[in-house]
Amino acid sequence: WAEPGTRLGMWTHAATQCSAAAFLLLWGYPFLVQGQGLSPATAGVLLSVLTLCGMVCGPLLGYLAGRFPFHRSRMVFVVVGSTAAAWTAVLAWPGRAPLWLLVVLVVVLASNGPGSMIGFDYARTFNPAARIGAATGIVNGGGFVASMSLIALVGIVLDLSGQTTLESFRWAMAVQYPIWALAALQVLRYRRKTRRLLAAVRTAEPEVTPQAG
Repeated sequence: WAEPGTRLGMWTHAATQCSAAAFLLLWGYPFLVQGQGLSPATAGVLLSVLTLCGMVCGPLLGYLAGRFPFHRSRMVFVVVGSTAAAWTAVLAWPGRAPLWLLVVLVVVLASNGPGSMIGFDYARTFNPAARIGAATGIVNGGGFVASMSLIALVGIVLDLSGQTTLESFRWAMAVQYPIWALAALQVLRYRRKTRRLLAAVRTAEPEVTPQAG
């Protein structure tokens, strides 16, 4: 926990995983069927598209993270920013969103799971082998705390509204924005800390050149 890179990974996992996890685990299907008025079959196809696109996105993001390790945090911000932009377009659309826009949403959400794996790469980069297991657990915990919190908050907002209309879902899904904002700010904070630490290490031991976030 004292290693800033571990907390960078934890907040990375929290920022990138929560939206797709909440969508797939519970709220995606009712949002699409009750909120957006899709048939159950169409909603099921969209959820399958999300999963299939995630399978394609995973190796791509993995390659990019390995090829450009210094830009991993930028990849995280691209994932979070594109997810927020896609949700904003869907939630701000007057009336029910068109099918093509919902397809765009699920394709963008497909980057969330693979993007969250960058958090584990931070744990591996910034911890010695003896600590990687504990660091990985901390990273994993961050993502699932964020996901379960989002799932609960969406349910609370829907309960308070007393209905599952499109307008209710708009307010409920908007609870994602504070979570994204907090996690993104923490990624920025701990990125700065890890880079300062690496600069100090390079000054003291020039032969040690780990990759920054």
